[in-house]
Amino acid sequence: MLMLIKFAAFFLTGSNAILSDALESVINVVAGSFALYSLVLAAKPSDRDHPYGHGKVEFLSAGLEGMLILAAGTSILLKAGYDLIFPAQIGHLREGIGLIGFTGLINYLTGFILIRYGKKHHSETMMADGKHLLSDAYTTAGLLAGLLVVYLTGITWLDSVIAMSFGIWIAVVGFRIVRKSISGIMDEADFEVLKKVASALESNRKNTWVDIHNIRVIKYGPLLHIDCHLTLPWYFTLRESHHEVEAVASAVNKHIERNVEFFIHTDPCIPDSCKICQLENCPVRQHPFIKKITWDLDAILRNEKHSIEK
Repeated sequence: MLMLIKFAAFFLTGSNAILSDALESVINVVAGSFALYSLVLAAKPSDRDHPYGHGKVEFLSAGLEGMLILAAGTSILLKAGYDLIFPAQIGHLREGIGLIGFTGLINYLTGFILIRYGKKHHSETMMADGKHLLSDAYTTAGLLAGLLVVYLTGITWLDSVIAMSFGIWIAVVGFRIVRKSISGIMDEADFEVLKKVASALESNRKNTWVDIHNIRVIKYGPLLHIDCHLTLPWYFTLRESHHEVEAVASAVNKHIERNVEFFIHTDPCIPDSCKICQLENCPVRQHPFIKKITWDLDAILRNEKHSIEK
């Protein structure tokens, strides 16, 4: 409906700036349709063919939306550049401004709601779509200001300049969304998530957890899959070790507001581990405790057991 209103405003006025807004709405419709499909698919539980679930499709959806936004921005730049050289007649700006103002308000409200729910449910698709609509609303606000200047001054070439500036802005937004989706597909480290994991482990650590390192986080939509190495006393039974592994997973799950799946590799402690081990009355201790290693971001990412340098 918003797309049709914008095109009606363009045919009424002949404004390139309004056309740029209308073309972006075409992208909204196409991207929104695929986003809806990807959300339905991502919500499906894991199965034999997709043991980690279907959440990765959200990165593909966001990437497609970003590329479509980038294409829209490029097309707007080309059209506005052409009309800057060969200007077209503009009219009925007052009516066009009213129609575009209405669509901008609806886009802002919809984008705000999508981002809010996207953050709540950790959905890349909803957040990408919401950011797209918010950028659309912001460009509409700037567009309205520019059209008002054109309406008051009668300088029609400003219309193409305004359209070109919004084309650049739209292309930048598209590029950023594509960049983020690629980082998700490539499992680029999310340091904000890792900081939360480190904080949860440090604040809930037990003396039996001698060391933890080589933590890696992979995103599957709203699901986090975490790999790590946990060092435990070498004499623990299999049952005791399993209990500690469950305790680590529980500590993180309580402090991370999303579903977390753990794969924890247990390592036996070695004599050097005694220097950082806080377990009191250890029956096999070979060295006195020297220093506690704080499990901050740098510590948990290190791919080796922690030790005290001699």
